[in-house]
Amino acid sequence: MDKKVEILSKYVPLPAAPLLAKWIDFYHCDFKISKSRSSKFGDYRPPQRGEGHKISINYNLNPYAFLVTTVHEFAHLVTWKEFQQQAKPHGTEWKLNFKRMMQPFFELEVFPNEVKIAIQNYLTNPAASSCSDINLFKALKAFDVKPAGSSTVEQIKENQIFCLKNGRTFKKLSKIRKRYRCIEIKSGLVYLFSPISEVFLVNTEKET
Repeated sequence: MDKKVEILSKYVPLPAAPLLAKWIDFYHCDFKISKSRSSKFGDYRPPQRGEGHKISINYNLNPYAFLVTTVHEFAHLVTWKEFQQQAKPHGTEWKLNFKRMMQPFFELEVFPNEVKIAIQNYLTNPAASSCSDINLFKALKAFDVKPAGSSTVEQIKENQIFCLKNGRTFKKLSKIRKRYRCIEIKSGLVYLFSPISEVFLVNTEKET
């Protein structure tokens, strides 16, 4: 087995690994598996100062999220090669490339049905990040290995207390459009949380 395929198969479904390895070689891409970043799942950097294309993907994504993120970033690479700065980062050109580059993985049948449907719906008008599509994000997150005791903001009741991984503690308030108002216990400041933010329940009793 090719060394790239062997490494990639640890992070994506095995049938997808050979095609990704071909892309890395064909585009002379410096492909790195990165530490976890809370602000993004992946990143693409165009050639500069004599260096080639660079893509980095968070190591801790589940295989389906890793694959979707990788295709997302390769679509940036292809769009840059075709248009460079003349195309918007997530404009029409990128959207068309992303749709086209996802098709082989549908043909390889690497996705569970619920993930495939969510991706197909997302592909009708792909956004800057898969996180911005709640249905796709939920479908992908369903295959995460969840920490013990974890929940999501939408799963806990109003007025319940929860904390984040960093220890900050909040009380869940009302929903505003697509997000939930939550007040930080220590500061009294109100923040808006995505319904699928991962949290840890502190107190199951309602606060008065």
